[in-house]
Amino acid sequence: MRYITLFFAALMLPLMLNAQNDHTKYVNPFIGTQTDETGALSGSTFPGATMPQGMVQLSPETEQMVTWDPCSGYDYNKDVIYGFTHTHLSGTGCTDLIDVSLMPVSRKVTPEELQKADFGQHYSHEKESARPGYYQVLLQESGVNVELSATVRTGIHQYTFPEGQPQTIILDLDRGTFRGEAYYSKRRTYDVIQAQIRIVNDHTIEGYRVITGWAKLRKVYFRAEFSKPIAEHILMNGSLNVGNSDVVNGRTLRAALSFKAEKGNELTVKVSISPVDGDGARKNMQAEAKSWKFDEYVQAAHDVWQKELSRIDVEGTDEQKTIFYTGLYHLLIQPNTMSDVDGRYMTTNFEIKQMPKGQTYHSTFSLWDTFRAAHPLYMLVYPELAAQFVRDMVLHHQTYGYLPIWDLWGQDNYCMIGNHAIPVLADAIMAELPGIDVDEAFDAMFESSTRSHFNSPFEIWEQYGYMPQTLQNTSVSITLEQCFDDACMAAVSKKLNEMSAYERFSRRSMFYKNLFDPETGFFRPKDENGNWIEGFDPLSYEQPCFVEGNAWQYMWFVPHDPQGLIDLFGGKEGFLKKLDENFSLTATSGEVNGNASGFIGQYAHGNEPSHHTVYLYNFAGKPERTQELVEQVRSQFYHATPCGYAGNDDCGQMSAWYIFSALGFYPFHAGSAEYTIGTPLFTKATLHLENGKDFVITAKNKTPGRIHVKSVKLNGQPINDWKLTNEQIMEGGVLEFMMAK
Repeated sequence: MRYITLFFAALMLPLMLNAQNDHTKYVNPFIGTQTDETGALSGSTFPGATMPQGMVQLSPETEQMVTWDPCSGYDYNKDVIYGFTHTHLSGTGCTDLIDVSLMPVSRKVTPEELQKADFGQHYSHEKESARPGYYQVLLQESGVNVELSATVRTGIHQYTFPEGQPQTIILDLDRGTFRGEAYYSKRRTYDVIQAQIRIVNDHTIEGYRVITGWAKLRKVYFRAEFSKPIAEHILMNGSLNVGNSDVVNGRTLRAALSFKAEKGNELTVKVSISPVDGDGARKNMQAEAKSWKFDEYVQAAHDVWQKELSRIDVEGTDEQKTIFYTGLYHLLIQPNTMSDVDGRYMTTNFEIKQMPKGQTYHSTFSLWDTFRAAHPLYMLVYPELAAQFVRDMVLHHQTYGYLPIWDLWGQDNYCMIGNHAIPVLADAIMAELPGIDVDEAFDAMFESSTRSHFNSPFEIWEQYGYMPQTLQNTSVSITLEQCFDDACMAAVSKKLNEMSAYERFSRRSMFYKNLFDPETGFFRPKDENGNWIEGFDPLSYEQPCFVEGNAWQYMWFVPHDPQGLIDLFGGKEGFLKKLDENFSLTATSGEVNGNASGFIGQYAHGNEPSHHTVYLYNFAGKPERTQELVEQVRSQFYHATPCGYAGNDDCGQMSAWYIFSALGFYPFHAGSAEYTIGTPLFTKATLHLENGKDFVITAKNKTPGRIHVKSVKLNGQPINDWKLTNEQIMEGGVLEFMMAK
């Protein structure tokens, strides 16, 4: 008996170890789906099923009309679900997508009900669950248990209907997004130009919709296959019932599909999509979703997520791990796959191009947000993926004329300012990231820095040495952000021995000084004659010279030249006085911008311009203050709860800040392939690098109350300048923090 017991113990040990090392168990997809009663904590994330960089992101809608709050379509505070759609945005401040909605009901549906399109059903969180690659909810009115999973390009639905009840699925191609107070204004952000639903056979339907919204002229083709034959169907275009026809065309299309209940309670539906054409959707289905076994898809999704999440191992509490690995999960939800399995994709000029065999084209680049920490994190932990993103941005440039500003569904929606693909490409070149074409990347950066477009009139920029507010709105924000982009251009030019470009962009990177007013101690707008524009209020969010912030928050956006910023205040003493005031001044002036939240004084962690500011103390000789603020932000604005973020996650940027800051360093100057050191959260963290080496971070004497760092060593050698490079990390080794007692 003893030997049998030992045999089974030996047999079970690998399974037990695998369970212990299952990083997916620490992912809570509900983090970031709720706002508290003050609206202060938000994330605008969604809890549904998806794969890393999935084209399909299958999730429920808790809004009859999806608005800008939350942009993801799911609000944890709501108790009604209106449908399950296959595309979503995670954590953005604007809304789009929400394509191909399915909703199961356990009753017959009339044409009048289908026209009205109100099939909302209540649910409770007690009968709802989610994990990477899987979502489940019980719909109360119909009694249908909904389970969702996904491949990269296909959504997998499994509906379990009550015994003996009618089985009907509502397909709605008119669901989309609405502006602002949509319930009152009814103003769409989208317009369906043309759509079609076609019954292919008794197990299959196909269709498409061409739609314009935040991203213009989006094409979404789909193919849906059912595990049971369709017994009856209703096809409608608005109020028009097309009778027994097997096809309907128009702009407001819906279908009700009925299935025979006597063939079992479960109904499985596979829905593949394509941004190219119907043939792409068919090929995607054939390649990714041959099986009808739902559990196989759930297991496959789990295995892929486990592989990606296990790039980093951390030792900490369950709560710390939950915040950390959920952040890594949210980071990897996008950018999204935008090519079919055969490699075809649609370019920015609506041509169909072919990727080389085995390569994938991506979209959803929220660059004003993600250049700061998300893309540096991709480069550090997922360098092969980061190289693909660089290549895709260069492809965007080749058809669009300049690098992407905010790329969505293969198109540029031109949201926000600057051109922050430039620091992403600069970071890759400075780090000598394998797999990129440096010459093509440099050419794209150069043209994007010299070819004028909507928010970047470079003739004005170089004529005046700043953006005059009388000639360019949001002039102060654009000036500061363009200076940073130019500094990235200068660094790359120098590295590549392009000295003429280096001199040009180095000069431009210093233009920020031309808008500094020593009398007020702020960056202020000027007109084209060099005069300060009157009515300046540094606390106001209504100043047209700033974007999503006030003068306090933009005061610190000179990450390429912190010493130059210190000099503007006459040295460290004046600089530290102003910086301290930034974190203590709670005064307001008028309404606070809706994107600003997570306040420590004027610092607003809920929006990206502030994200590097806590690390500024390192450059003024007070690293202990940086360490205190990093810990304050980590503990105050990140929680393992549905209202776990201090603002929109913005395609993983909010999460990336936490991941870096928990590891103990941060890309203060994103674009330099360097990091400034903070304070570690974990006693130990290990980065399993793509080159096969490990980079281990340890924290001696680390306890929850010990946040100050006494010393830092890299492979036994002291680090005295609080700086770490990408090259040093990629060599592997040990970064050892000694915490102060």
